[in-house]
Amino acid sequence: MKVIIIGAGFTGTELAKRLISEGQDVVLIDKDEETIRHASNRLDCMLLQANGNNLKVLEEVGIETADFLVALTESDELNMISCSLVDSVYPQVVKIARVRNSDYYNDIGIQSKKNAEKNRRPPYGIDFMIQPDLEAAEAIVNAIKWDTVSESIDFEGSDYQIASVLVKKDSALDGLAIQNLKSITKKQFLAVYIENEKTAYIPNGEAVFQAGDRIGFLTKDEDVESLLQLAGEEKKTIRKIAILGAGRIGNRVAGRLMQAKKKRFFSHVFSVPQKLRKEFAIIEKDGQLAKNAAELFPEATVYKADISDEGFIEEEGLQNYDVLIASTHNHELNIVTAAYLKSIGDIKTVCLVTNAQYAKIANGIGIDVAIPIKDVVIDAIMSHLRGKSISRIHTLFEGEMEIAELSVLKDSPFYGKNLKDLSAEAAFLVLLIKKEKELLYHIPTGDTKLFAQDSLIVLYDREKNKEFMQGFGVKQ
Repeated sequence: MKVIIIGAGFTGTELAKRLISEGQDVVLIDKDEETIRHASNRLDCMLLQANGNNLKVLEEVGIETADFLVALTESDELNMISCSLVDSVYPQVVKIARVRNSDYYNDIGIQSKKNAEKNRRPPYGIDFMIQPDLEAAEAIVNAIKWDTVSESIDFEGSDYQIASVLVKKDSALDGLAIQNLKSITKKQFLAVYIENEKTAYIPNGEAVFQAGDRIGFLTKDEDVESLLQLAGEEKKTIRKIAILGAGRIGNRVAGRLMQAKKKRFFSHVFSVPQKLRKEFAIIEKDGQLAKNAAELFPEATVYKADISDEGFIEEEGLQNYDVLIASTHNHELNIVTAAYLKSIGDIKTVCLVTNAQYAKIANGIGIDVAIPIKDVVIDAIMSHLRGKSISRIHTLFEGEMEIAELSVLKDSPFYGKNLKDLSAEAAFLVLLIKKEKELLYHIPTGDTKLFAQDSLIVLYDREKNKEFMQGFGVKQ
């Protein structure tokens, strides 16, 4: 598989690094000499200092034989023009563009749907548009739904999620073997991974939970609260939520939580969640952004303030809130603010950070949920690079494991086989399955037989299961 990436910033470099590790043919282009020089010290691939929206340059690096073009520059317009240029000559190349401006995203998304229905080329030649702020906001909202705070992965068409919980000392889970889980609860909890300071792995029934372990449980949405209590979390109703940052991400989060309808994208980009009767505060130091937030969300208390100013937190009693969502683009400020509030109050914190490494640091200092925006974006891109059977990829543990939402293809070697006969290896786990005409996913058994168009959610070790996942059409 050949992938040409335009833009060697953090996201472009990390995407290239992940693809190179899988043995893919990668070309990375950026017009800035220093950026290319920095990337060349980290990557073993073809790098070129040039303008990525120049067709001659793209032809020199082999765009005619490329499978994908991924445009990740800081300019929405440049990303869109690059895709349009390539589409005009090489429509067979799949084009993916990062676009931050919500106006572009919504208008093109609506037009793309109309074009697809009429079998026309998509607007600007963009096959898939990645919206970082939307992806980050969705991850944040998922972390605090159902009146709990927990890192989670949701699946469309399912009332299940994977909730990540930290086992506390002397809790009901501390020292408990997985095979004995049913002895302490009647609810359906399936432990799908265990992460500790040394390793992360898919456990068997004999594995024992230990204090300090972070466990990923497959569970129904309404049972997350009970799960957190088993792990040692005290039940606490969420009444007061503080949102740090009234930029693109902060406003999207606020709009979702408060069900704001004054901006058109709030009503159709996000599904409407359960009604929340909460008290909200928004803190933003930029005067214009604070004014905009006050107009958008009249039910919230909006502070035009710098949260790092001495005394502001104590004066406004932010430490007495139930949840802080730190969603500014200053990720260091997010971490410091969340950590400080944790040190002075009984508050849950959800923090936007740069990448998985920062997320690990944030979790290590007590922050409840850390959302690594760059990794969220790369996962969205990788979902489109993995093959036509994939609808979504979720990466765990810095790429060691993946959760794939996929469909069984008719030419798959697993077509017509029972799950228990797929492989003798224990490095994968089929979590959920949805048959072709069913509405919701359910947990399968070993005797469940696979047929074309069945939808699966599979957790697997990426290195140990390359050939196995290729049987589902997953490109690795």
